[in-house]
Amino acid sequence: MISTPNEGGVERSLLSWLDGIGWETHGQDGGRGARVLDERYERRTNEVIYWDLLAEQVVALNDDVTKANVEKFISSLKRDLDHENLLDGNQAFHQLLTKGKTFSVKRADGVSKTIYVDLIDYENPENNRFHAANQFSVSRETTIRPDVNLFVNGIPLVTMELKSRAQDNHWKDAVRDLLDYQEDVPRLFVPGLFNIAADTMELRYGAVGAPKGFYQPWNDAPALYEDDNGMKQATQALCNPETVLDLVKNFVFYERRTGGDAKIVPRYMQYYAVNAILDRVREGEHNRGLIWHTQGSGKSFTMLYAAQNLLSRDVVTNPQVFIIVDTDKLNSQMRDQLANLSLEQWTVAERISHLEQLIEEGQSQLVLTTIQKFADVDPDVQGNDEVIVMSDEAHRFMEADLGSRLDAALPTCSHFGFTGTPVREGERENERNTFREFSPEGEEYLHRYSVKQGIDDGLILPVYFTLRHEMEWDIDEAGLDEEFEHEFRTMTTDEKREFIREQVTAKTLAELSPRVDRTVEEIERHYTKHVAPNGWKGMVVTPSRRSTAMYGQRLIERFGEKNVEVLYTATKDDPELIRQFHTDSEERDDIVQDFKKEDSPKLLVVHNMLLTGFDAPVLKTMYLDRNLKNHNLMQAIARTNRPADGKENGEIIDFQGVFENIDEALDYDAETKAYAAQDEKELFEDLVSQVETVMDIFDDIPKNDSQEAANDAIERISTHPERREFKQGFRRLQDLYESVAPDKRLINQGIQDQYKWLGKIQIAFQRTTAGDDAPEEDMAQKTRDILDENVDIEEIRRDFPMYKLGEEYLDEVEGLDNPGVKASQVAHATREHLHPRTGQNPRYKRLSERVNDIVERWQSGGMADPEAVEALKSVEGEVLEVEREAGERGMSDAEFAIYTHLTDKETDIIENDELAEEIAEGISEEFEERVDRSYPGWQTNQSTVREIEKLLLDTLVKKHKKPALMNDDEFVDATRSYLIENYA
Repeated sequence: MISTPNEGGVERSLLSWLDGIGWETHGQDGGRGARVLDERYERRTNEVIYWDLLAEQVVALNDDVTKANVEKFISSLKRDLDHENLLDGNQAFHQLLTKGKTFSVKRADGVSKTIYVDLIDYENPENNRFHAANQFSVSRETTIRPDVNLFVNGIPLVTMELKSRAQDNHWKDAVRDLLDYQEDVPRLFVPGLFNIAADTMELRYGAVGAPKGFYQPWNDAPALYEDDNGMKQATQALCNPETVLDLVKNFVFYERRTGGDAKIVPRYMQYYAVNAILDRVREGEHNRGLIWHTQGSGKSFTMLYAAQNLLSRDVVTNPQVFIIVDTDKLNSQMRDQLANLSLEQWTVAERISHLEQLIEEGQSQLVLTTIQKFADVDPDVQGNDEVIVMSDEAHRFMEADLGSRLDAALPTCSHFGFTGTPVREGERENERNTFREFSPEGEEYLHRYSVKQGIDDGLILPVYFTLRHEMEWDIDEAGLDEEFEHEFRTMTTDEKREFIREQVTAKTLAELSPRVDRTVEEIERHYTKHVAPNGWKGMVVTPSRRSTAMYGQRLIERFGEKNVEVLYTATKDDPELIRQFHTDSEERDDIVQDFKKEDSPKLLVVHNMLLTGFDAPVLKTMYLDRNLKNHNLMQAIARTNRPADGKENGEIIDFQGVFENIDEALDYDAETKAYAAQDEKELFEDLVSQVETVMDIFDDIPKNDSQEAANDAIERISTHPERREFKQGFRRLQDLYESVAPDKRLINQGIQDQYKWLGKIQIAFQRTTAGDDAPEEDMAQKTRDILDENVDIEEIRRDFPMYKLGEEYLDEVEGLDNPGVKASQVAHATREHLHPRTGQNPRYKRLSERVNDIVERWQSGGMADPEAVEALKSVEGEVLEVEREAGERGMSDAEFAIYTHLTDKETDIIENDELAEEIAEGISEEFEERVDRSYPGWQTNQSTVREIEKLLLDTLVKKHKKPALMNDDEFVDATRSYLIENYA
């Protein structure tokens, strides 16, 4: 007998999997399993909890609750389901599930006492009852019947809605049903933990109250639940009784948000990483570990979940937990997040002295601080032996002495590093290596969540790059030679060669006016054609402040001041070219916030800014003119890969050739390469020896801050041989010091203080020998001027293919003959055509929604490439038909949009098409006559909004006697949008 694949088959499979992991299941035979439980526990369909079952369990789990008083308790508990707001009710009931419910009982002597009644036994899971049943029908004002529900002691914690792709349904359809259920019968979801939406191929889960975009996959599992069938693996790994109870008890946050509170449950990589940290701390064998999770995966919440679990569970006796960030901005963001979360026992170290006090007191709590506050914390002040430190952006933790300060202040802590871009400059001891810093010997990382996993899960997008690095240079060699000889005729031949070698660098070439001019032309062409029409934004990344200013000037000339912002810092000593774009911290914050919105600016031009910790989903394209490698390049890529509605990928236009040799640019290979080994002990001994060698140059000079000491030190190294000894010795010392740091021995043995003193002398020496007029800068400017006059850029090569930055290190090439390319190109072109028009006419919006639906079905495999092409072409034809109809009727775009709205949506008010046309024409004429559009920003000015309301009142009510239209907010809002969008 042949059975057609359907939703019921998915349901039975899922119940069978649940049966295999400890749930008592009902409905595997295809019947309504919930009916069995309904009859057994006499549930009425308006109830959402099996109260009789819960009563049995409450008596079994609590000594003071008896058959005699349990009904009183249950009656009280029923009132806890009554809430006007689902999230408020869910949060309150979660407290009951995890902390217990207060209840007054009488002792044997007749005196009343208040107890906490447990609804679930978390310590002994076997004492609970676990039921999985299908077709659980609930009737209140309306009736809903989800496909499967999971009950613990009769309480519904998980609600599942299932679909069959064989019936042309998808898990996204299941999400829509779940959201409707929550709206129709919120009472069912008041006790709920999360919901599951699944189809024949995929499973997604989301916290109660979560919108569609927050339903995530569960794509990992411990060995016990691993299975080639991804759906089965996800069901068993997420829904086994142990994990469900663990999530309820230890992994739920509630966050206050502007648009409404949110319940937060962990993503799978967060859950498994936290448990890995807990196991390591509990076992005590190692005191460090690296959490390597790609950007966009939610490392902040992973740290917060870990902190919450360390503080609330018996992992160690009296833990003090530190979360350490490396910028004030990240500190503020994390502080604000903590303030909005339901997390207890936390504080922020406000000052260095406050941090030192917190370390000394050692109170069991979470402490948030920046690494910079450890600068003056005394060594060995740790007052708690059970300190756990979590460092965010751990690849930057090693870049300064502050790491050494932390190690000295907290010498016995357990230290976990979190990063999306670990540094592996090499395997030698004198090269920075995040793995060596945070991972025990023989272990590369404690937990990993890769770029590929992030793309597969939809948390981040693939990034494409296009090479634009090859340019045709037209160089007047004779002119160059002649002018160099003239300008630098006083220098010897060797001095000229040395100077040219130092000055004519990649940065110098990047600052040449002809090259900047040509690159800006390419940016304008690409941005105008490919980025702006879709509503996305761009970022130009430059190699120097001078080039940033040059780009800024030229891009502002082309796009206007409001559309371009230039970000860097300058000083009063900088030339006017650079000073003109100086921004302070507050100004940059405002610019960044504006950039994240839909309006201006459209382009950011940056140097040494926003390449880390900057999340703007609206950023689609990076124009890269800076030679980045390894973790710096990965950080830059991550700026463009944040998902947004309608955004299918990020993009990098590469003017430096960074991606020409991908393997060199992104070398994260774990294989050990041949190197001359030098262990840590030898390296530190070399550093000590080198400090002594350089300090010996100043043997008889006091090492204090007096003018006399500094003057004597600078005079000492102003002539040979001391001058050469100091320059060479300090350069080697710098290399050794940066290789050893962070290391608490630098603090404890006083090496840091000696290094700082030598560093100040080196700065003063450089400034003294440079002189006030900075002759090197003057000569560098002359070099730039000569090159500008004798170099021209003819053309930028464009015939490179586009590459997809997909897998781990972005090495997958997207072939142009891919069978899906044609569909992709048609989708892109149609969206490009529609995007700027969606606010101009209601038909455009509906067509845009159809495009998105077609693309969604095509990308999920529900539509073949040729079919998608034809469907998209059909939509494009209808777009053109809308434009033709407006022309045939002789209407302006605004008139036609209003007319379309009236004839499509207001037929109960508008008697005929002629009246609709008359009203549309009248509104447009009044708008043209009465609204001043002669100044920038008229579209958003309040006077424009007020005048539109007045002219609508005059036209609709006074002239045409149609007050119903004026009272229709949807029509008024839409008409205002049509007028502004079309006339703008």
